[in-house]
Amino acid sequence: QAADLSKPIDKRIYKGTQPTCHDFNHLTATAESVSLLVGFSAGQVQLIDPIKKETSKLFNEERLIDKSRVTCVKWVPGSESLFLVAHSSGNMYLYNVEHTCGTTVPHYQLLKQGESFAVHTCKSKSTRNPLLKWTVGEGALNEFAFSPDGKFLACVSQDGFLRVFNFDSVELHGTMKSYFGGLLCVCWSPDGKYIVTGGEDDLVTVWSFVDCRVIARGHGHKSWVSVVAFDPYTTSVEESDPMEFSGSDEDFQDLHFGRDRANSTQSRLSKRNSTDSRPVSVTYRFGSVGQDTQLCLWDLTEDILFPHQPLSRARTHTNVMNATSPPAGSGGTNPGSNGNSITTPGNSVPPPLPRSNSLPHSAVSNAGSKSSVMDGAIASGVSKFATLSLHDRKERHHEKDHKRNHSMGHISSKSSDKLNLVTKTKTDPAKTLGTPLCPRMEDVPLLEPLICKKIAHERLTVLIFLEDCIVTACQEGFICTWARPGKVGLLSSQNQANSPSGTVV
Repeated sequence: QAADLSKPIDKRIYKGTQPTCHDFNHLTATAESVSLLVGFSAGQVQLIDPIKKETSKLFNEERLIDKSRVTCVKWVPGSESLFLVAHSSGNMYLYNVEHTCGTTVPHYQLLKQGESFAVHTCKSKSTRNPLLKWTVGEGALNEFAFSPDGKFLACVSQDGFLRVFNFDSVELHGTMKSYFGGLLCVCWSPDGKYIVTGGEDDLVTVWSFVDCRVIARGHGHKSWVSVVAFDPYTTSVEESDPMEFSGSDEDFQDLHFGRDRANSTQSRLSKRNSTDSRPVSVTYRFGSVGQDTQLCLWDLTEDILFPHQPLSRARTHTNVMNATSPPAGSGGTNPGSNGNSITTPGNSVPPPLPRSNSLPHSAVSNAGSKSSVMDGAIASGVSKFATLSLHDRKERHHEKDHKRNHSMGHISSKSSDKLNLVTKTKTDPAKTLGTPLCPRMEDVPLLEPLICKKIAHERLTVLIFLEDCIVTACQEGFICTWARPGKVGLLSSQNQANSPSGTVV
């Protein structure tokens, strides 16, 4: 039955605090009832039923657990009562809707700790919320996401780190560092094999869960990336056996709290994507929206996922490059460089790196004349990144912190001496550049978006892929429904012309 978008099912106005995030419990949802969690800027979490118009409970009401803004709230997969809440304090808390929060500040006992994280249990005579307190990284914990099978938890923080945990055993599985600045958003591929992040470096970064390494970066946004999401309906992967994760259930500590394991079929892609008679090539489609008001769509294809040659390679001195013949398929040196061995970013690919929709020459023609050779090494990739790639070899000046409005699009080669990547933390981010945690721009494939389209006047904050449409929303308050090809007429009749309709690839 078509929804009347002019009349909301439920409407609530809050004074003194603002809703910052929310999550529906899809496990318990029915046509008559749905459990909705809403996090607030002052630190509280509310449980409401917008269909029954009931307000069930308010958690952290007295702000005794955490006074900082709620940045992310999610139901634990497979559970009717457990939910996880992240705060800008860098802490996460595990709650049970059936327990109270208590009238005093909770006392905690250390359960487990590791590199840049610690987990505590709540000490009390009777069971009360929170059940667990996670302290993760430095600075705000901006978002987290559960893997499709519910076993793993990916967290991104203002310190620029992605951290992936085994949720039940509270073990750190792997980490990744942003190119610079904080990471703001994270999502899993539908089969749980890849994680995509976005953040203040204006990049989308693809991380392999199995190999625990960065396999690609995508540059198309001109400002911070606010949301990344996989499109499960256009992603196609050949059917294979379920992934085997290290460790066994016997190894896990008793931290389930009565939680049922999420259905394993969630981690398998829809079979209809692979029932075609022809062989199906591996393609993951994901999208991103940012503060630049642009929607980008990306394809992660076989040449990126399964390169024939190793991604990492030794940096080649310019004299060596000049003395050797260019590899087959490469463009050689820039014709406008008068025989010098400095090459344009689009052509400087000794043994060729796989590059999806690689940069056209026109996009980098201006960069060719300004390409810098630092420490006798070729600065390849997009010229904007070249000034950052060898930053760890220079003497750093820490008088100024990285400006929050410093986006990739605004950094010129002249600003490299003044740019401070991030404030020093326990793990010096500067020392991670050029390591497996944060490979240099020229050491991993650079993705170009399939489309990059300005679709709003204010920064974009929502991106959801549905079967017949894509939903976006911006800070101005507009929610837009974009029809998939061939679905425009269907959507228009459903929405009764109450929302804009467009077509995207």
